[in-house]
Amino acid sequence: MKILLAADGSKTTQRMFAYVAAHDEWLGAAHQYTVLHVVPFMPARVAALTSDEQIQRYYRDEAQRVFKPIKAFFKKQGLRADFVSQAGNVAAVIAKFADRGGFDLLVMGSHGHDNLANVLMGSVATKVLASSKVAVLLLR
Repeated sequence: MKILLAADGSKTTQRMFAYVAAHDEWLGAAHQYTVLHVVPFMPARVAALTSDEQIQRYYRDEAQRVFKPIKAFFKKQGLRADFVSQAGNVAAVIAKFADRGGFDLLVMGSHGHDNLANVLMGSVATKVLASSKVAVLLLR
C-alpha cells in the first residue's frame, strides 16, 4: 500500500505516528511511505522585505525541524520513507499531492476542534476531506 503521512510537527502529529506504530496493519515493510510537510507561505508583507534566499532557508529549516523526529521514528522502526516538503496553502497542497501521487491512503491528524471552531477558523483536515479523492484516515 502506498501511504501518505501528512505531518505538521504538532502534538497531533506525534499522536498520529504513535497510532501508526501501535497498529501493525499501518506499519510495516510491505508499505511505501511518504511524509509530507507543507509550510504555509510567508505573509506577502514579510516576504517583500526578505530575500529569496532567506525565504527558501526558512522553508527548508521549518521542514527539517518537523522531519528530524519523524526520521528518527522511521529509523527506530527499521522502515524507509520519502520526505517531501512544499510551501503553499496547506490543505490544497496536501489534497493535490495525495491525488497526483497515486496514494492508496492519506493519514493525518486532526486537532479535534468542534464544529463551531471549524466554521469560524476552517480546518485543514475538513478541507482535505472535501477536496481529496484519496481515502483519508483522520486521527484525533
